Amino acid sequence: MKQESIHGVIFSENRQEILLIKRRDIPVWVLPGGGIDENESPESAILREMAEETGYQVKIKRKVGEYSPKHRLTKFSHLFECKILQGNASKGDETRDIKFFPLKALPKLLPPPYPDWIQDAILNLPKLIKKEIKSVSTWIVIKSLFTHPILCFRFFITRIGIHINSKH
Repeated sequence: MKQESIHGVIFSENRQEILLIKRRDIPVWVLPGGGIDENESPESAILREMAEETGYQVKIKRKVGEYSPKHRLTKFSHLFECKILQGNASKGDETRDIKFFPLKALPKLLPPPYPDWIQDAILNLPKLIKKEIKSVSTWIVIKSLFTHPILCFRFFITRIGIHINSKH
């Protein structure tokens, strides 16, 4: 089965802020999202993941992009822009914090490819963006090992866990 992921962008009404979550396993800010379950469409997956990770019931406004992996560090990813319909921000099993950030003041620990995906969503293009994930590279991983060794260690441990669990 092909491994794919989904991620969601929620802008404030004036499109000057974006909703991010801080992961519980690796304390970095990211776009809400996750994996697609077996027999689940990307559209159903983003609705489920947004509710699980943010507490919000959302609707899909548009599909922003489809991103192809360049190597094994990434997987095919779908990016959706969503709108909050109802609910309150609430932390789940995977979420340590939820917050709207001004687009001009995004957190420093926002790992790739999220900054690129946020920029793609800001463009608000009328057509679907299709491109390769280039911002996650071996060089970026090596650099991160020196600048954020504990976060990298935690990331690799979660990746190993995902691969072990996905083989069963």
